[in-house]
Amino acid sequence: MIKKSMKMMVAVCAASMLLTSCYSYTSVVGSGAQGNSQTTNWNHYVIYGLAPVGVSDSKAMAGGAENYTVTTRQSFVNGLVSAITFGIYTPTTTTVTK
Repeated sequence: MIKKSMKMMVAVCAASMLLTSCYSYTSVVGSGAQGNSQTTNWNHYVIYGLAPVGVSDSKAMAGGAENYTVTTRQSFVNGLVSAITFGIYTPTTTTVTK
């Protein structure tokens, strides 16, 4: 009985680690992107993303444009870095399209 419970716990832990996913959040400013010019920066967080260390300023990344689209996501590479550091360092990527 204990072996079966232990196997179940290991399976649940493995599934929770392997079945995580990336996320994406998009904001449209003004009429949205009018072209395909993109600027990308990483955002730096610690402790599973709870404490920001360095976050991109999307308005500054837009360079004075009035119409642009901001996409913040955790890419595969960001997730890999987070997994390697066991969540101590958790980056995300911000892309501004003008």
